[in-house]
Amino acid sequence: MGSMISMANRIYQAFNPPVQSARAGDALKFGVLGAASIAPLALITPAKSHPEVIIQAVSSRDRKKAEEFAKAHGIPEVKDTYEDILNDPNIDCVFIALPNALHYEWATRAIRAGKHVLLEKPSVSNATEAELLFNLPELSQPNGPVILEAFHSRFFPAWSYFRSLVDPANVAHVNAVSMIPWWGTSKDDIHFNYNLSGGSMMAMGTYNLAVMRLLFDAEPEECLDCQVHSYTDGVHDKCDWDFNAKFRFPNGGIGEASSTLKGPTYWTPSHVTVTQNEVILSDKSLPDSQLKAQKRELTLHGFVHGIFWHRIDIKDVFEIRDRDTGKVVRRWEEKTNHKAYTFKEAGGQFADLPGESFWMSYRHQLEQFVNRIKGRKTQEWVDGKDSIAQMKMLDMAYEKSGLGPRPTSSFR
Repeated sequence: MGSMISMANRIYQAFNPPVQSARAGDALKFGVLGAASIAPLALITPAKSHPEVIIQAVSSRDRKKAEEFAKAHGIPEVKDTYEDILNDPNIDCVFIALPNALHYEWATRAIRAGKHVLLEKPSVSNATEAELLFNLPELSQPNGPVILEAFHSRFFPAWSYFRSLVDPANVAHVNAVSMIPWWGTSKDDIHFNYNLSGGSMMAMGTYNLAVMRLLFDAEPEECLDCQVHSYTDGVHDKCDWDFNAKFRFPNGGIGEASSTLKGPTYWTPSHVTVTQNEVILSDKSLPDSQLKAQKRELTLHGFVHGIFWHRIDIKDVFEIRDRDTGKVVRRWEEKTNHKAYTFKEAGGQFADLPGESFWMSYRHQLEQFVNRIKGRKTQEWVDGKDSIAQMKMLDMAYEKSGLGPRPTSSFR
């Protein structure tokens, strides 16, 4: 009962954080491009508890929608166009949560206007756009604009702790699974619009592919297989609603990813399981004729939205063997589990990092985004090279599936 009450309190505070009424004099003012449903979760709510962030303005292609959005979320200004936000010298940063196909154009326009950019994932539609965006000359200038692909899950304490348990060179297999129930999407959603760069791999699947890259600490050499179910009718053409992909990594390890936007009624948490190669341990208590072997399996349940619930399972299988014959003398398992809603709970190298138990991954992400703009140390980051590699992996999977990468914008 106590854990349920603790969970309820944590989640309530996450969505109703203590408001920082006194804002810093040099607080960053954000403009939101598009009155998107993700904006409250990804920026507006996290900003309430950040003393250096003000949500100043919003713009939508539908003025009425923008006005209703601004009223609902206490945003003081409504702009007629996205350009009006970019042209406003009072705006420091923009949050771009437009359909995927518009990310490249408006991120490029924002960078050229000197605005810092928090860009919803996936960053763009394909690797061609990623190369163009993240190699913009403005991004390499001293004190130039900052851009961050908003892979919020990478900023959560549980993920940092989980990754610290993994030896990338020794990873044999990674399996990453995510889902959205069937009732959470509809055929008319942007997820299923090819011209807007839709598809399950672009939606939830991008999380799965990212965790594989990070756990192997390498880029895949080949997509071995990618099975999809997709639409073949008009505007929905080439949009996958689920996928199952397999990749080979440089150390010979295999990564598998699967996701669906038409999952079962009950929403199950995302999970990623890492199987490491067997290692031989030094154990001086054993006679010379025997050796001790260990094989480790690690699972992070809830790697996408850890604030709601997550758990890290560690299973170690040990064997004592005859050194000459390989015969197993003794075999046993040891299982433990951990949680880390704060960096203090993660402990070790993370213990002194900031954060409260109610901080969502988006709040941790915002902390680092502000730190980078302010020239302070960032404990986690997604740089342009990383974002380009991510889109190359997505393209690789789409090529293998037969659907092909999402279309490239004509904007330059």
